[in-house]
Amino acid sequence: MTPLQRFLEAHPRLFVLTGAGCSTDSGIPDYRDRDGQWKRPPPVNYGAFMHEPATRRRYWARSMVGWRRFGSAQPNAAHRALSRLERRGQVELLVTQNVDRLHQRAGSERVLDLHGRLDQVRCMSCDWRGARHAFQQALVERNPTWTRLDAVDAPDGDAELEGLDFASFEVPPCPRCGGIVKPDVVFFGEAVPRERVETATRAWQAADAVLVVGSSLMVYSGYRFVAAAAQAGKPVAAVTLGRTRADALLTLKVDAPCQEALAFLRADEPAASVPLP
Repeated sequence: MTPLQRFLEAHPRLFVLTGAGCSTDSGIPDYRDRDGQWKRPPPVNYGAFMHEPATRRRYWARSMVGWRRFGSAQPNAAHRALSRLERRGQVELLVTQNVDRLHQRAGSERVLDLHGRLDQVRCMSCDWRGARHAFQQALVERNPTWTRLDAVDAPDGDAELEGLDFASFEVPPCPRCGGIVKPDVVFFGEAVPRERVETATRAWQAADAVLVVGSSLMVYSGYRFVAAAAQAGKPVAAVTLGRTRADALLTLKVDAPCQEALAFLRADEPAASVPLP
């Protein structure tokens, strides 16, 4: 029995926190290297997106190209392993920092999308919401010449389009009020909704221990739960490659790819993806 297996056996009610490393084997790049440093420029800032039309054009052009692959990504064995952990009755709540909804597609139900979901868009004026796939069609209709572009994938549905003039790119307005449409995700510089923080806090308080999968915990929105749980005396295990912000707080550290470390949960068994509504 591995140390991680013993940890799970000893703690039947887990607060699980996942990050980008959980989805890399689904073809979605992560943000940071083994030392927790940025591999690429940081993601778009909320203030810039809301107040600078040029930033919005650049964001949506890159997103339109990147969505073609991001929108078709499939769960991998790590997602399925955590789904099986839930079916064993061990998951109090799975809080994910990812916005790809792959945990839900793998069958997990007790999931909190801490940073929102990229498969949905919303108006920042009237709170209209719509499907990202439909918004993709609106982007394509207004910008047909951009559909011939291809680029290297970047995290969260982005694509590395560099050296282009985005001035001609047209961003559709809200179909209801004409306002600014934004992905229904939390951008850098934007606060996580309070009710999500409260839900996650109640969950780690009710759990026996914390399991971190695929996160460096460099972003405070996820780190705060681990730090608070450790301070409260909860054991914390982390499965991730490289350094985490919480290394000094960990009871157990497994420096290995998520799929490999969770293989004992029979993650390699075939499992059909669950279609999202």
